[in-house]
Amino acid sequence: MFLFHRLNPLLQNTERGTFRPATLTCSDVQSVLENLGADGSLLKESVLIGCSEQNQAEFCLDVGRLDQAAVEEMVTGSFVDLRKSFFLLSGAEAPLVAKGQALLRWHQTSGFSSATGQPTRRNQAGSQRVCSSSGIISYPTMCPVVIVLVSDGTRCVLGRQAAFPRGMYSALAGFCDMGESLEEALCREVAEEVGLEVLSVSYSSSQHWPFPHSSFMLGCHASVSPAHTQLIVDRSELEDARWFSLQEVMSALQVKPRRGDPPPLWLPPKHAIAHRLITEWTQLMQTVS
Repeated sequence: MFLFHRLNPLLQNTERGTFRPATLTCSDVQSVLENLGADGSLLKESVLIGCSEQNQAEFCLDVGRLDQAAVEEMVTGSFVDLRKSFFLLSGAEAPLVAKGQALLRWHQTSGFSSATGQPTRRNQAGSQRVCSSSGIISYPTMCPVVIVLVSDGTRCVLGRQAAFPRGMYSALAGFCDMGESLEEALCREVAEEVGLEVLSVSYSSSQHWPFPHSSFMLGCHASVSPAHTQLIVDRSELEDARWFSLQEVMSALQVKPRRGDPPPLWLPPKHAIAHRLITEWTQLMQTVS
């Protein structure tokens, strides 16, 4: 079972100096609850995430009602903000805690039916909620988001929002509007954010992304004409956006975030779809050069 405290996952140090999600048995969690004077029925609020490769059911539970420091001391770990966790965990572990947080958040914010205003109750696994008066079933939802790496054939566009850590740049992204196709949303977002006209689009891959809540990221590559590359940055959306050369991007891929003054350019963590798009682009550029 994976523990969260107010949606922050519990991480532990490994012998190699890295981090991993703390995995506790049901008995372990029961002991924590009992020692901290909590009602054991809290375990019933755990949510099924999936099944491990060892065929063991995996659950998550938010213990935000308990004292954070007391829980951390008992299990020898720390509750870490999910954004920071994404830079500390491996590629296989980050999606797991992201899914757990997304499901817990959905249950915490879906206690009443949006159709009737009446209380809802969850099923045993936590995969759905049912309105107590109408029987309407609701399921967790995700918002579609297009994320795109734009290239003119030799360079790519990377941008940053003011909320990003200093020095971090990423691919352009935006929510799909109602009724839009993937291609329409992509072209609109690129035009709005950096003033470029997209000529062609190719699909790469998709990913669940827990920010700002639950997003379904649709990753693409897009090309623009080398003759029309003047950027017109929408400062209400982006703090900055620039063209970067292949050498600049390849150097940034080698940079690891560190405390203190950040480097002038670094990129999202390896398990982020933006990192995948950037890596695919560098590989393509090296092949054709």
